[in-house]
Amino acid sequence: MKSSLGDIDMPARFDENGIQFQYPENWEMDRQETDGGWTVSVQSPGTAFFMVSFDGDMPEPQQMADTALEALRSEYPALESEEASSPLAGHSAVGHNVRFFSLDLTNTCWLRSFACNEGTVLVMWETNDLELERIGPVLDAMCVSLQAS
Repeated sequence: MKSSLGDIDMPARFDENGIQFQYPENWEMDRQETDGGWTVSVQSPGTAFFMVSFDGDMPEPQQMADTALEALRSEYPALESEEASSPLAGHSAVGHNVRFFSLDLTNTCWLRSFACNEGTVLVMWETNDLELERIGPVLDAMCVSLQAS
C-alpha cells in the first residue's frame, strides 16, 4: 500500500504494540528485541537513520531521553544539546536537540520520548548536515506518520 505525506512517498510501514510509522521502501529496516520491548531502526541509503524504541516497563519519558543522550555523550563527549519538547503521535514528548562532530562532519540528532497506553517510546533520528537539507523532510514526514495508541 503506497501512501504519501506531502511530496514524500512512504510506501513501507512498521506496526507493532500500537506503534506505527511509515518509511521509504528503499530504507533498510532492522528490528531487535530488548529487555522491555524492542527497537526498530530504518537506515537510509546514506548516513541518516530513524529509530523507534518501545519499552513496555513504562520508564519515565525524560529518563528514556536522558539515557539516550548520555549514550551519545559517551561516544561524542563534545556534543552540544538543548532540552526540547514537542507533540509527537498525539502525545507530549520530551527530549533533546543534539549536534556533534563525527568524521569531520557536523551531525544533527533529534531525540524525543513519550508515554502511551502500551509503554514508553523513544524516537531518534540522526543525519550529517550535508544530507540534512535533502533528508530532513523525509525524517519529518516519518515523525508525522508516527502513531501510538
